[in-house]
Amino acid sequence: MPSDLTGVSVYERGKESFVFHPGPVFAQVLLADEINRASPKTQSALLEAMEEKQVSVEGATRPLPHPFFVIATQNPTQQSGVFILPESQLDRFLMCLSLGYPSVNAERELLLGKDRRQMLSQITPMLDTQSLQQAQAQAKDVYIADVVIDYLQRLVAKTRESRDYHGLSTRGVLALKQAAQAFAYLGGYNEVTPEDIQAVFAAVVDHRLGQAFIPFNHLGGEQPQSIATQLLRQVPVMV
Repeated sequence: MPSDLTGVSVYERGKESFVFHPGPVFAQVLLADEINRASPKTQSALLEAMEEKQVSVEGATRPLPHPFFVIATQNPTQQSGVFILPESQLDRFLMCLSLGYPSVNAERELLLGKDRRQMLSQITPMLDTQSLQQAQAQAKDVYIADVVIDYLQRLVAKTRESRDYHGLSTRGVLALKQAAQAFAYLGGYNEVTPEDIQAVFAAVVDHRLGQAFIPFNHLGGEQPQSIATQLLRQVPVMV
């Protein structure tokens, strides 16, 4: 239910009033496992949190912590008991990644290593909130030249030419720019290149064009190409 996510008010006899008990959405990092098993009403409640960074419950609007991230996993749409995420919600996710099966070495390490749940207690923070916010601000200042913007806009325009899917929204365009800036920043560069855009293009674009999940070919053979991969081959870097 939506209240399981956002929270609910409970009457406390000692105080003779209702007291709001916040749900798990009131966290800086929200991990939503198998998100497409949640009901559409719950998805709607999560949509407000992702877009407005706030929760409206029982006539009151409550701000969420800052920064606020939603990381989610979803099951293949071919499985039973899942709800297809609406386009408006998919558009709020910056990226969609398909992990696939682990490599042989990684899987062997899982088999021979410690229980992953037990290792959670050994995780140590890598940075604090202030450092993260500082890094976010620095990433937004990474320079992107007009010629690179031209390339980005040509890619976007190409998505809007097809009749098979909806073109990239303006929100998606801004997400693509920000993701490329962050990719360049993490690489230690102070300027965005076309290669940075190409590196994040599929992860940012595919789920916004109706390809949130690429079916795994269990029978072997070539995997279907993503829409973004095809677009990158069709649009030249320079004109």
